[in-house]
Amino acid sequence: MASPLLGLRTAIYAVPDLNRAKTWYAAFLGIAPYFDEPFYEGFNVGGYELGLDPTVTPALGMPITYWGVADLAGVCQSLVEQGTTVLEAPPHVRDGIELAILKDPFGNQLGLIENPHFKAES
Repeated sequence: MASPLLGLRTAIYAVPDLNRAKTWYAAFLGIAPYFDEPFYEGFNVGGYELGLDPTVTPALGMPITYWGVADLAGVCQSLVEQGTTVLEAPPHVRDGIELAILKDPFGNQLGLIENPHFKAES
């Protein structure tokens, strides 16, 4: 039986100040949102959506979305310089896979993964 899931599409982060979050994430991602409304911002990040929603409250224990990066140490350093806090330092998992969890300036957990074995399907 084929999976009914089509894959990860959207990660939504709670942001109490939508304009500030839009500016911060646009600077970090290096792109403008493709969906830019007073109630929601949507960024196309490598074919996946990062949504910023001022109506959502961060929940304790909410799932962590891991975004793929090619240079985990470099991205972590850049994010810390931009005001994030490291919650879990980049541990080596195995076979070249590394993870990090940071907290963005709005209280969301931002997961990053460097996985040389995973290639997104085109």
